[in-house]
Amino acid sequence: MKKMILALLMGLAGWHANAAESYIIIDNQTGVILDSDKRNEKLQVASLTKVATSLVVLDWAELQKVDLATLAEVPTTATENGASSAIGLAPGDSLSLRDLIYCALLASDNIAANTLAHHVGSRITNPEQLDSVSNFVAQMNALARTLSMKRTLFLNPSGMDSMTSGAIPYSTVEDLARLTRYAYDKSGFAFYVAQKSRQIHILRSGADMPFDITNTNELVGRNGIDGVKTGRTRKAGDCLILSADRPPESRREGETVLITPRRITVVLLRSEDRFKDGLLLINRGWSFYDAWAAEGRPSKKGETL
Repeated sequence: MKKMILALLMGLAGWHANAAESYIIIDNQTGVILDSDKRNEKLQVASLTKVATSLVVLDWAELQKVDLATLAEVPTTATENGASSAIGLAPGDSLSLRDLIYCALLASDNIAANTLAHHVGSRITNPEQLDSVSNFVAQMNALARTLSMKRTLFLNPSGMDSMTSGAIPYSTVEDLARLTRYAYDKSGFAFYVAQKSRQIHILRSGADMPFDITNTNELVGRNGIDGVKTGRTRKAGDCLILSADRPPESRREGETVLITPRRITVVLLRSEDRFKDGLLLINRGWSFYDAWAAEGRPSKKGETL
């Protein structure tokens, strides 16, 4: 077994020479880190930010019992700091919160993310009297603190580089892995990110305009991959979170049948080819998983999220 793991490590080390600057592979069930490189290096994460944006909306809707069919209007402020829409959203358009989440997660639409932030940020407690989007971002950072994402700072809901303040948002692959584990514990999140495409409805000047959006994650549906999110900006480079599963493992102990879910998560930052690197890491991740499972799934201090 030790020889097998050593061979895997040597193979991955050679592969990494021209790959992502930082990456991590974890077992989603236990949080055990199967492999990583520079897992605590602070880097910009581009639109991977929108995972946190969507989770704040889903948490708020669940807590306040808000129907995700509720309409939200795109505000004029949604285009500030150069934000654009991949699907042509414009101020005055209205969409359901559900469709805005699809736009943010699948199409990686910046205006959709800003609209979610404006809508929810204006409806939650605001002790510091911030503008609605800043109030929402404060909730994103509060979520990060709750999840022990100690090396993360969100500055906007979209993950865009351009910030009038000159500050730089950042996170790490380890922190984003923590966020992804939390996301997969949320009802509905996995369904959003697993869709290859989705028809949404934009209400413009009273007219219903159906629009088909396509998931920017080209790996969905391959090798058990069913999520999660892509990201790319000039400063961040190519970024990617992937999650993949296999059928649960079952084994009998006496009269009891034990079922073990099998899901791994990969996060990679600053890649030159996110899909090539991501697919390689998923495949190698399962190899590490199999070796780890064969050893009885040991957990080591400092190697578990």
